[in-house]
Amino acid sequence: MAAKLRLEDKVAVVTGGASGIGEAAARLFAAHGASVVIADIQDTLGRSVSASISPPGHCTYIHCDVRDEAQVAAAVALAVDTYGRIDVMFSNAGIVGSMAGVLDLELTDLDAALAVNLRGTAAAIKHAGRAMAAAGTRGSIICTASVAAVQAGHSSAAYTITKHAVHGLMKVAAGELGEKGVRVNCVSPFGLATPLVCGALGMSTEDVERVSSEAAVLKGAVLRTEDVAAAALFLASDESAFISGHNLVVDGATTVVGTSLHAAMQNHFARSS
Repeated sequence: MAAKLRLEDKVAVVTGGASGIGEAAARLFAAHGASVVIADIQDTLGRSVSASISPPGHCTYIHCDVRDEAQVAAAVALAVDTYGRIDVMFSNAGIVGSMAGVLDLELTDLDAALAVNLRGTAAAIKHAGRAMAAAGTRGSIICTASVAAVQAGHSSAAYTITKHAVHGLMKVAAGELGEKGVRVNCVSPFGLATPLVCGALGMSTEDVERVSSEAAVLKGAVLRTEDVAAAALFLASDESAFISGHNLVVDGATTVVGTSLHAAMQNHFARSS
C-alpha cells in the first residue's frame, strides 16, 4: 500500500530553501505531493536543488532576498501564476548575524539581523496571507524561530532578539489571520549543523553535532535538518488543521530544564584553544 501523501496537490513556498532546513523541507514537501517554489539568494545552489527534485516541473526556483518586500511578493506571485495558488508558506530564511553580546553589539549588526529574520518573515506572512485570504485558501504559514525564541542563553544577543520577535509576530498573525481560515505557527529547533550555523561558528558539521548532542537533554539521537522539516510538514499538512498560534519546539526537552547551548559552545572553544 502506497504511503499517504500529506501535501498532495498543495503548493508551497520555502524561503531559504536552497540549503539547510529549507532544502530538507522543500524535498520533503515535494515527496509528499506538493509543488514547491524555492526562494533564496543562493542562485546556483537553488537552481541545482530545484532541478534535482522529482517529479520534474513540480519545483521552481526564484531569486529572493527577503529584505526586499517586492522580491517576497514576487515569490508568492510566482507560486500563484505557475501552480494556481499558494497553500503553504514556510518562512525559513534567516541569518545568525553578529555573535556579540549586548554590551558589544553594534546596532547596525542588529539592524541587519532584524532585516532578514524579522522583516523578511513579516513580508512572507503579509504576502502569503494576502494571497491565501484572497483565494479563500485554508492555508498554513510556518515561521522558523528557534529555542532562542523561548529562552536566552542559546545564541547571540542579536539572534535571540530577532527570534523572540518572530515568535511575537507569529502570535499577532495567527490572531488576525484565523478569521480568514489561515493558520500561522512557528517551528523552533535546537542547535543543529546547517551550513548557516557551521559558517557562523567556524565549526565543522561533526563538531556542531557533537556539541549540540552534549548540550541536549534527550540522548541517543542527533538533531538534523530532516527532523525540523518533518515538524514543518506536520504544521503544513491537514493533520494540524486546528493548530494555530503554536510554537512547535524541536529540542528534545532541552528548554524544559534550561540547558544552555551557548555554554556548551563556549566550553568547546575553550577546550579547542
